[in-house]
Amino acid sequence: MEEIELNAHNKEEYPPMHTAEHLLNGLVAKRFGCGRAFSSHVERKKSKLDYRLAQPMTDAEIRQLEEDINKIIAEDVPVWTEMARKEDVAARFDMERLPDDASETVRIVHVGDYDECLCVGTHVAHTAEIGRFRISSSRWQDGVQRLVFRLDK
Repeated sequence: MEEIELNAHNKEEYPPMHTAEHLLNGLVAKRFGCGRAFSSHVERKKSKLDYRLAQPMTDAEIRQLEEDINKIIAEDVPVWTEMARKEDVAARFDMERLPDDASETVRIVHVGDYDECLCVGTHVAHTAEIGRFRISSSRWQDGVQRLVFRLDK
């Protein structure tokens, strides 16, 4: 069996927050057709994601995202990984986001059927481990929608 080697990862994420980031990214990308966040800062206490959007999200759209993510968390869906060769999954993922020295093998993280993306970070095993998700603030300026979110116990 071939030994799999992934690129080193230089950051230790807080698994519940990092997994919540996957859920938010997946829902926003699907719902608004804008792709995943082009900029992110994921930390234990609060995190932020920036998306390119032609118009701001409405308060109702933001509350719906929050509600939908909390439903997924309550469903306690499994989070799992899959290994694949870059060339085999290039049509499914944006390879531009990989570092230039990315290994030939990539790791795909799945959060139930709600999200899948290339990632070497740490995650919870089931969404119920995340806690309560809350979008604490949002701002739209010059075509950029910023969402700031937190996890409550």
